[in-house]
Amino acid sequence: MEAPLYPAFPLQPPTPSGAQAFWVGPRYLAGDDRQLYETVADVLTRLGWTNLTIVRGRQEPDEAPQDRQVLRSTVLHISPDTLRWAQWVLADEPFLLGELPIAWQISARTDSSSPLAEWSAYFTPDVPGEAVADLLVALGNRDQPTVPLAHPELVLDAVTAHGWLRDVDQPRAAAMDPTFTTRLSLGEVPPLIQDGDPHSLTLAAHETGPPGWQAWAEPALGSPYLWAVSFSAGVPHDLVAAFAASLSSTAPVLRHVLPESTKDRLLRAPAD
Repeated sequence: MEAPLYPAFPLQPPTPSGAQAFWVGPRYLAGDDRQLYETVADVLTRLGWTNLTIVRGRQEPDEAPQDRQVLRSTVLHISPDTLRWAQWVLADEPFLLGELPIAWQISARTDSSSPLAEWSAYFTPDVPGEAVADLLVALGNRDQPTVPLAHPELVLDAVTAHGWLRDVDQPRAAAMDPTFTTRLSLGEVPPLIQDGDPHSLTLAAHETGPPGWQAWAEPALGSPYLWAVSFSAGVPHDLVAAFAASLSSTAPVLRHVLPESTKDRLLRAPAD
């Protein structure tokens, strides 16, 4: 993994040294352990993806290098076939999703000659890194990253197999965890979500584009989201299912740092 070019702008806050480790559950409320970049980047390295850091900034005359003003810093990971890529954009003033900044953006295209993504997926901080990693492994195992291979039902089956409940009003399009804090829904896509269908970016106020999967965790009704995820309409359902299956998994995850908003809801056991 590359070292940050400018330590004053860390990729992600470090995990406190000496913090006690716990096995915790449920996974969807466990946060990212302040290691979302490292968790995902390690998987991309194992998959053989190339990474580079793009930095744009401003430096005044006679200004020391460490005082340089970084205006844009994006870590880009590209697959060997260049058909898929992942960007760490948290330091790049990303747009908000559920009032939270985007941390990772994952995209894919059909043809390497086209600069445009056929679909994109967006993840804010505190999304469990294990779920993003499992999505990327599934993406890496695909020969054609944009071809649909499954129906939406596969996504709902992935979470209901782990005890989640289908929405009574939308049994074929939404499900939630047993504590009603986390939801997965196929519906309207938020603004600015990039998709291969150009019409999705030019919709009128009264128009609704093709549906995409959205997921979020709301620890208490009306409280700020813990995390949010948006899949554009073109993301193949089997890839969303890989994310959903990992997100809803009942297997505990290792954590040193627990989210303040959900730590009282987590089951935990000392890792040592």
